[in-house]
Amino acid sequence: MWGRGLRDWHLSALSVPNGPALITRKGFIAHAAKRPHGRRSRPEGDGVSPEAGTAGLPPPPAMPAALALAGAVLGTLLALAAPTLTPVHRAGYCAFYGECGKNPEVNVSLVPSKVPCLSNAPARVATPALLAQLRAVCPELVPAGVNETRVCCSAAQLNALRLSVALSSAVLARCPACARNFANIYCRNICSPDQSLFTNVTRVTEYAPVPGFSQLAVLEYQCFYDRAFAEAAFTSCQGVRLPATGGYAIDAMCGRYGAKLCTAQRWLDFQGDKNNGLAPLQIDFRLVPNGTRPGGDLEPLNGRAWPCGEPLDAAGEPCSCQDCAEACPVVPAPPGPPPPFRLGAADGALVLCCLLFGLLVLLFATGVAARRCVRPRRRPAASPAPRRAPGCAARLARSTHAAFSRWGALVARHPAATLATAAVAVGALAAGMAMVRLVTDPVELWSAPGSQARREKAFYDEHFGPFLRTNQVIVRAPGRPAASYDSVVLGAKNFSGLLTAEVLRALLELQERLAAVEVWVEAAGRAVTLSDVCYAPLNPANASLADCCVTSVTQYFQNNGTRLAMTATQTVGKVTGTVDWRDHLLYCINSPLSFKDITALELSCMAEYGGPVFPFLAFGGYPGSEYTEAEALLITYSLNNFPRHDARYEWALLWEERFLAIVRDFQRTHGSNLSVAFMAERSLEDEINRTTGEDVPIFAISYLVVFAYVALALGEYTAWRRVLVESKVTLALGGIAVVLGAVFASMGCLAFMGLPSSLIILEVVPFLVLAVGADNIFIFVQEYQQSVRAPGETRDQHIGRVLAQVAPSMLLCSLSEVICFLLGSLSSMPAVRSFALTAALAIAFDFLLQITGFVALLALDARRQEAARFDVCCCWGLEKGAPGGPGTGVLRPLMHRYYVPLLLHHITRPLVVLLFLFLSCAGIYLTLQVPVGLDQELAMPKDSYMLEYFTALNKYLAVGVPTYFVTTGGYNFSSLAGMNAICSSAGCDANSLTQKIQYATLFPNVSYLAIPATSWVDDFLDWLNPTGRCCRVHQFGPQKGEFCPATSEALTCLLGKCLNVSRRPTVDEFERFLPWFLSDEPTLQCPKGGLGAYDTSVKMDPNGTILASRFMAYHRPLANSQEYTAALRAARQLADNITATLRQVPGTPPDFRVFPYTVTYVYYEQYLSVVAEGLFTLALCLVPTFGVSFVLLGMDLRSSAATLITLVMILVDTVGAMALWGIPYNAVALINLVAAVGISVEFVSHLTCAFSRSTKPSRVERAAEATVNMGSKVVAGVAMTNLPGIVVLAFAKAQLIQIFFFRLNLIITLAGLAHGLIFLPVLLSYVGPSPRAPAATTKESTEQGAGQGLDNHCFEDPVPKQH
Repeated sequence: MWGRGLRDWHLSALSVPNGPALITRKGFIAHAAKRPHGRRSRPEGDGVSPEAGTAGLPPPPAMPAALALAGAVLGTLLALAAPTLTPVHRAGYCAFYGECGKNPEVNVSLVPSKVPCLSNAPARVATPALLAQLRAVCPELVPAGVNETRVCCSAAQLNALRLSVALSSAVLARCPACARNFANIYCRNICSPDQSLFTNVTRVTEYAPVPGFSQLAVLEYQCFYDRAFAEAAFTSCQGVRLPATGGYAIDAMCGRYGAKLCTAQRWLDFQGDKNNGLAPLQIDFRLVPNGTRPGGDLEPLNGRAWPCGEPLDAAGEPCSCQDCAEACPVVPAPPGPPPPFRLGAADGALVLCCLLFGLLVLLFATGVAARRCVRPRRRPAASPAPRRAPGCAARLARSTHAAFSRWGALVARHPAATLATAAVAVGALAAGMAMVRLVTDPVELWSAPGSQARREKAFYDEHFGPFLRTNQVIVRAPGRPAASYDSVVLGAKNFSGLLTAEVLRALLELQERLAAVEVWVEAAGRAVTLSDVCYAPLNPANASLADCCVTSVTQYFQNNGTRLAMTATQTVGKVTGTVDWRDHLLYCINSPLSFKDITALELSCMAEYGGPVFPFLAFGGYPGSEYTEAEALLITYSLNNFPRHDARYEWALLWEERFLAIVRDFQRTHGSNLSVAFMAERSLEDEINRTTGEDVPIFAISYLVVFAYVALALGEYTAWRRVLVESKVTLALGGIAVVLGAVFASMGCLAFMGLPSSLIILEVVPFLVLAVGADNIFIFVQEYQQSVRAPGETRDQHIGRVLAQVAPSMLLCSLSEVICFLLGSLSSMPAVRSFALTAALAIAFDFLLQITGFVALLALDARRQEAARFDVCCCWGLEKGAPGGPGTGVLRPLMHRYYVPLLLHHITRPLVVLLFLFLSCAGIYLTLQVPVGLDQELAMPKDSYMLEYFTALNKYLAVGVPTYFVTTGGYNFSSLAGMNAICSSAGCDANSLTQKIQYATLFPNVSYLAIPATSWVDDFLDWLNPTGRCCRVHQFGPQKGEFCPATSEALTCLLGKCLNVSRRPTVDEFERFLPWFLSDEPTLQCPKGGLGAYDTSVKMDPNGTILASRFMAYHRPLANSQEYTAALRAARQLADNITATLRQVPGTPPDFRVFPYTVTYVYYEQYLSVVAEGLFTLALCLVPTFGVSFVLLGMDLRSSAATLITLVMILVDTVGAMALWGIPYNAVALINLVAAVGISVEFVSHLTCAFSRSTKPSRVERAAEATVNMGSKVVAGVAMTNLPGIVVLAFAKAQLIQIFFFRLNLIITLAGLAHGLIFLPVLLSYVGPSPRAPAATTKESTEQGAGQGLDNHCFEDPVPKQH
């Protein structure tokens, strides 16, 4: 699954959080504007010192008595020290009224910073117009049945309050109790007729709007709240979510503390801080302990705060579970993964394997004992029985023998014509190689075209386009000491050695170089810059460099070096100090949605492109939420991912090439003090292509070593003077040419048929066919060398007779392997299917070429040798004389004298059985321990820079990959039931789509989800809320009926609300307003605009019908392929559950689906079924092996069963060894295991066939004869052909080759050799069939005992031979 697979895997694991994640977050750029007030940071008054707050510790609980005492003391001090600006604290009196211009102390504000006028006078009677507006904004201040309503706010103040409430309502309206409580606090604070009771003005300034007339403008005041009331209001808002980010609204309303450390005091303090960009003046909120008074006539504001779990009235709805924990039902924990199988305290699988071993040993011992007790009686000498008519098997054997004998003689008589015909046929088929289409896309290789993941990917790409391209840099500073920074504003904080001005300047310099990159594109005739290829969420149509989505820590300073270097003097309380970039950074990491910090720097936290920089995307390796102690900083460039046929795809590749060059230069420049890991979207494919090119010589050397061995080992020498004559170099090269011709012919033939190929076919099939072909070559040549020509027999007849002896065995193995691979091609994995088809065709062609072309080559070589001509240089030679006779060889005498007697000794045989039974049982246990999957690191060479990047990624990445829950067409989002089954705000179903995902995030260890889904439906409903000004319509003029943006102050938009009351839209309204929402850019006036966040999340046809939509959630960090696979399984289970629920919505078609999608699913889906797929494929390979053996061995059930048992044991032991050598099981391993069946057949079937045709009187003698005669050929032809080439692969750079081609193939070869030459002879000596021919044999049959075929007496009826 490499190439694009790894590239996309890595994209999914780390780039996507900075792509789609920022789509929603940057779309929420103005969400901070919903805060009507800010927070003042001060060392006292919030219940916790700055040091404690920054340490992440909440204020300790206190006893009620202590709180009462503290309140009394505080009240006394305030009474003594209170200024006289608010002398009257009495019901019905105001503390301020009206507006007195702009606050001279606020330099930067996102809204007009108008302050009230000092007015400690009786409350005014509200005019009818004011009363109507008051009833809409502050209904609690308009008691029912009262004719006269007094207020302490003017129409201008109430209008400003209305705008402020509208801003907050855009975010908080999804929880009615929170929105009402929040508005009620400020309604009472600004307009309450009893304002002076809880307000104490402490600082004013002179305001002179015209010469000769002045007023006192309020700059700061104290506001006393009952602690229980304030905390109840805070609690109702604490859990309100931001659907666009998956976070909490309180994150943007609590300043530097964020949601985790926010309290009621800190919440109010931030809103009262004039430095937050929203508060017009300083408000000092004082929370008075319950049951106490501040002192004097002051009374803390108290009232009803609606709990979030209760509706505001009988017709209302409580807040949803997603926004209010009180409203959540008890969610039972889903069942986790099953515990490990155990029997008592022991490993259950180990115990069962031990019991199985014991059972097998018992059965073996019982069988051996029974055979010894029941010995067959010797047959008395009798006259020969009359010959019976030969059976079907015997007739087939004789016909086959005769056919092969005649064919061999014919080919030997006409070698030139045969070779020419074979060459023409191979050349014609191999010509198809010019049409070979190599598939490198891992999706095409490993995922079936009709698989669920492929269908889902096609649906997603069609409607939403491919995932973004990611380019990322991870910077560390190992060894640099940390330092403490004592902020005058935010308290003491630890900074890692990485977070220094020097490092930030270096990172800024790097980003400036990348922003300046220009790449000339010849085809386009122009230079391409970052703005041409970057992802620009807020300006996709006409992006500039400033619009490009770049995530980094320097974006807190808008990638501006001047802002990074800024300093300012600031006084907090009685402490004056200097604030710099560290103060701004401390503020932004806790309040990334802020447009202005609370320091004297007055800088925004928003990135240059307009979106927020969430700290978990820019920092890595930090403890808890202490981002300033981060060990790594991340810079991420998100580029658009164009289709490969799009010219802009090449633009992106060229820009990424320059990106890599610049980052490498940065790495070299700063390598002495910084550790830099990096990657581009193209890096994985580049590295795989690089290592493939570098490892081509390794494969070439591997094949050359094999060729050299075959050329040297094929000859059998009788004397030194005849070495050049008896050498078989030319014949060996011809045999290798036959193998390569079969491979090329098979690939060309499939190419003519339009079937693609792959690199793994080029790497595996030649080895497989070489193993099969070389084995047959050795058997044929050595059989000819050891065979003595009969008197009167010509050379052609001799070759024909030898071919008749060995061809049936070759046919048995080849036919078994061909059928095996043909059935293996039924696999659903394209790579496995194409490999199996190529292997089947190659082995079939190899057999045909061996009985034609190679027989012709052998005939020519025999003619040369008989003429005493030198090998290779046949023009020279020795004087013609008598042939040297058969050589002795090396392996055969060793096996005859030493190996076989030891192996088949009566003591050794049971020990061998016990040993291999133990190995098989151990293999079964180890098989269960083999990890399933393939981590991306294994695709990289050991010297790749990507390995360092993957290490840093796994160590420092703090967020998992995003996953989209995608809805298919047919669902009616516009119906009331359809909306409620999706959304998660008040009034939505408890089992809605977003709510179920929220429930799943409560159990991340089971669901693998950590952040709830973003929801365009929720934000669309909030956008429609009439309390805000997001959705408005021009009421008259040339634009009548068209959308009026929230930033417009046109008169035509007044009273032009899309909805007059807060309700769900009708079907027509839904279809009319949704496109407006999706194209509305979020602003301060309307932070809920869908452009950037959702414009690509809803796909509609020209009629407005929703064809598809998506809802993004986040996985928790996933470390390896096992976790990715488990996350896919869990996400699909959740999606199936959601699908079942949504299909119950009226009008939903039965084929509607919700499915999860992220870019990695299409690669990891194979691991959901690769085990079952492997068992099925291997079983299909083994069954025909048994069937073919059973038929061609003359219906010999025992020999066929022994073959099958040995093959199964080889596979079991191979997979078990994979666990010991760290080889994971995956599709690449499966292909090698399928090839292992073919190679193992060569180790097993030849020897079984030799045993079946032996006429020795006992099983042990037959096993000995078969092992001596055939074992040496198997060792020379299979094992020694494979091993030299395999060993060379150990020097390859690519880890995939080292693991799956060196290690795994070495295991396969050694396991096959051990089972074929050790276990199988012993097994046949116990359970092999009895000979069906008399012990006496002729000289001819004895000679043929060295060969193999089906033309022997064991395939005939057991009758005496006539002489």
